[in-house]
Amino acid sequence: MAQDSTADEAAIRERIEALAGAIRGKDIDGVMPTFAADVVSFDLGPPLAHGGGDVFRSHWRALFDAYRDGIEFEVRDLAVTLAGDVAFSHGLNRMAGITADGRRSERWLRWTACWRRREGRWLVVHEHVSVPVDPREGRALLDLRP
Repeated sequence: MAQDSTADEAAIRERIEALAGAIRGKDIDGVMPTFAADVVSFDLGPPLAHGGGDVFRSHWRALFDAYRDGIEFEVRDLAVTLAGDVAFSHGLNRMAGITADGRRSERWLRWTACWRRREGRWLVVHEHVSVPVDPREGRALLDLRP
């Protein structure tokens, strides 16, 4: 049965907004339903890639534990492209807050997510989170702004 791409795009955007809300509230149980159990993540921290399940959950827990209180999280320039039961989204995400050691941290991240519709629900099956790198210096550029 053909799906309405407008409704599908709205559903994905709603999932992203729910994810953003869960990140703001450091709600691990709110984050996990966005992702397929077999998600493959190319995240900021090591290793180069990791899968879903307990490993994925532990990466989110480590992120949340790195902040004292809630996390400021903004999604900007979000684009969603659909083709049947597969979609991808990309945009810029701002993450900020007070770290566990009392420092103010703020950075913009690039986030690309590959989605699949499974049993009527859109789930992230692959994500890629990155920041620009200065190739001459070999260091991440964490102070760039859109």
